[in-house]
Amino acid sequence: MSGATWSSSAAHKEACVSVAPAPASVSTEVPLVEEIAEGLCFVCQSRAMREVRCMVDLVAQTNLPVLILGETGAGKEVIVRLIHHVSLRRNRPFLKVNCAALPAELLESELFGYEAGAFTGATRATAGKFEACHKGTILLDEIAEMPPEPQAKLLQVLQDGEYCRLGTAKPIRVDVRVLAATNVDIVRAIRTKRFREDLYYRLNAFSLQVPPLRERMEDIPVLLQHFIKTQSVALGCEPLPVSADLLKACLRYSWPGNVRELENFVKRYLIVRDERKAVTHLMPEAYRASSSAQSSTSTFSMKATDLKSLVRGLKEQAERQAIIGALELSRGNRKDAARILNISSRALIYKMREYGIDGAKANHSTELLA
Repeated sequence: MSGATWSSSAAHKEACVSVAPAPASVSTEVPLVEEIAEGLCFVCQSRAMREVRCMVDLVAQTNLPVLILGETGAGKEVIVRLIHHVSLRRNRPFLKVNCAALPAELLESELFGYEAGAFTGATRATAGKFEACHKGTILLDEIAEMPPEPQAKLLQVLQDGEYCRLGTAKPIRVDVRVLAATNVDIVRAIRTKRFREDLYYRLNAFSLQVPPLRERMEDIPVLLQHFIKTQSVALGCEPLPVSADLLKACLRYSWPGNVRELENFVKRYLIVRDERKAVTHLMPEAYRASSSAQSSTSTFSMKATDLKSLVRGLKEQAERQAIIGALELSRGNRKDAARILNISSRALIYKMREYGIDGAKANHSTELLA
């Protein structure tokens, strides 16, 4: 994956997908485009991601474990690879293990290896990922989903730098930099006894939070250009321009799938080669269906004859109604309304001002303007 790290009702839930704050200002700084490996770059424009980049430089020069937190698709693995890339271990092995993909027994043998006869089918001794990664870096992806059994052994590696293969009591010493990533609320996992608290504190010697794309909208223009450039080569097609309308649509969308969703959007745009069709996919499904149904019954104003005007009108009406509905459900509490819509409070206030909802709701809720 390239790029920077990179409900009240069904209708409200669908509508919230398309609500996002416009960037407060456009940075005049030169975008960062840093190649990590073939097909993998760190790309950013926002201050938030520049700060993450600075923290990467600091932590990369140590051997501390690092816990990288963030939503799915936000770019946690890019940050992990960047840490390894700028560290003193950059010429040593880098391996990734998905802790959620394997049951406990297989994960333990994958990480720590096993001796011949350790279990049925173990016909010869096999080294695990930690041995293969000696002097290098290992990424434990989806660490909060690791089954309980291997957690104790991982804790021993972090504490003592040694462990035993399955089927033997002979210790093996390793020197491995451990980086871990998760999109799960790891504190909740600890409370529910799914994750060891002592392991968490060992892993969390240093943590990095990768912000979601909706909180760093300044990155969208540079990411669009980057993905169009790289994906046009990968797909074997000519690059396409980013028009003002396309950029505006992307800035108004909240990108619940984060940078990964933006990359897939660019791929679709390059394949269909039709800006209008590409932008339609940024509309919530419920309102795409509503648009089709209302068009067929001629309920639109005949003055709005072009598709873009119709789409814009429907989208804005849907957003306004969704926000009003969320405010009613939350009795005017903006934080609760933002939580219902799955957007930030800043995004909610921006949209309320845009649609004049403060005045519209003043008679319905005394708390709204508090």
